[in-house]
Amino acid sequence: MAMATDAKSPGSPSLSPRRLLSRIGPTGFLAFLLAILIAVPILAVFAQSFTSTGDLWSHMARTVLPDYIANTLILLGIVGSATLVTGTACAWTVTMHDFRGRTLLQWLLLLPLAMPAYVMAYTYTDFLQFAGPVQSWLRATFGWRRGDYWFPEIRSAWGAGLVLASVLYPYVYVLARAAFLEQSVCVLEAGRTLGCSAFGAFRRVALPLARPALVAGVGYALMETLADFGAVSYFGIDTFTVGIYRTWFAVHSPTMAAQLAAVLLLFVLALVGLERLSRGRMRFHQTTSRYRALPAPRLSRRGTAAAWAVCLTPVFFGFLLPGAVLIRMVLRGETELTMARFTDLVANTVILGASGAALVVGTALLVIHGVRHDRSRLALGAVRLASLGYATPGTVIAVGILLAVGLLHDWAGWSVGTLLGSTIVGILYGYLIRFFVVAYGPLESGFAKIGPNLEGAARSLGHSPFQVLRRVHLPLLRPSLLSAAMLVFVDICKELPATMILRPFNFDTLAIEAFRMASTERLDDAALPALVIVLVGLAPVIYLSRTIAASRPGHGG
Repeated sequence: MAMATDAKSPGSPSLSPRRLLSRIGPTGFLAFLLAILIAVPILAVFAQSFTSTGDLWSHMARTVLPDYIANTLILLGIVGSATLVTGTACAWTVTMHDFRGRTLLQWLLLLPLAMPAYVMAYTYTDFLQFAGPVQSWLRATFGWRRGDYWFPEIRSAWGAGLVLASVLYPYVYVLARAAFLEQSVCVLEAGRTLGCSAFGAFRRVALPLARPALVAGVGYALMETLADFGAVSYFGIDTFTVGIYRTWFAVHSPTMAAQLAAVLLLFVLALVGLERLSRGRMRFHQTTSRYRALPAPRLSRRGTAAAWAVCLTPVFFGFLLPGAVLIRMVLRGETELTMARFTDLVANTVILGASGAALVVGTALLVIHGVRHDRSRLALGAVRLASLGYATPGTVIAVGILLAVGLLHDWAGWSVGTLLGSTIVGILYGYLIRFFVVAYGPLESGFAKIGPNLEGAARSLGHSPFQVLRRVHLPLLRPSLLSAAMLVFVDICKELPATMILRPFNFDTLAIEAFRMASTERLDDAALPALVIVLVGLAPVIYLSRTIAASRPGHGG
């Protein structure tokens, strides 16, 4: 058999690179080139990390590297456990119980997604610092002075971990709720008939079925934790992202920065592969296709109060309280930010967001179309490599681009290298790498809903692949294109480290201005840019709240 012959000989012609390239079509080859272009900075980081740094690496290993590893692991432990418990508990409460206000809580629980972690860091610092309202109230109430009482320090590893968990638990909540919505009533009822209590059915039936979704949600939260720069930098927590930034700009050692970035990428790859390794040969799937309305017992008044307490607590600490602090800081009117400066910040942010969204969505559209049309394994492998960009921290992407700029300078001359270094083009390239998967997911789902008969009919009428894309796919993909563009635009508005490293001189965005003002303890000046970022981030939250309830099979027909 042909398949057996191909598999038994690694050096067979059918698997050689030359044979693969000869079998790929124009659209597939374009998809391959675009995917490789996205993956180049990541590959550059690994390539540069093998360069010798003399005694610098051993010195760092003796001094700061243990702190980087320890602090990173502490943050991962706090964020992982907190997001898993919070997201799962809230998802089960609003999905499997009926009580007054459940619909309201279902979308309120998504609001922390609109709050960037670095904005949370600024607001809680203002709220809990010595001159903040909490400690001021304690001193006024009990007559205390400095040194008379103990108060927890928010600028610590545990503080950073809780701040990150407060805005990242929706990753687990969204996927867990979708998994619970998709579960069959028959499976849950079978557990109850075998003597399981409500909690027993949750623990022994619902949780195992939802395990892949829970692990995926926690994985997303942990990858965002590894990628965070603004919150940990503001709190003074030495993690890999802070170390990479410091090594590049303070120590001026690109090789050492690349080696730290490579170690961080290994953390990311370990998280990506952890779920598959831990799952082993176990499989989690439904054995029935019968779906009907999930049983949602009506809670008593005491149960309703408990459900509200469970669900409103993360919303309060993850959005309502920091949002109120931001509004209070803006209304104090003590900012020195002028209207002209604010207008420039908004314009720069919108320009980058709109341009980046167009570039990322357009590239993802061409890549998916090429892979779908040619079905090339080479292009598909390149797409999987490019997909690592979303799991790659912005600091690592920026370092990879700057390393690629150096290679371009040595190979093609400085005029080509300067196209990517400290220019708008370089920033957009970073956004393409970082957010390619954000656009790829919705567009791939949109393509999956288009039947192959439509494309076949268009090809039979003499249309080329790109004419099919323009005249058949684009009109049908309009909702997916809009949702992908919206998600990418909002992510770009919130993005901090890559923009800060790659931006041209004197080109600031709302995120950079908020970080710069907060870093110099001018929190009132940081409040307005931060509040605008939060308001912009509400758009995908509203979108998710309208679509997630329709994820259950047979919904709404």
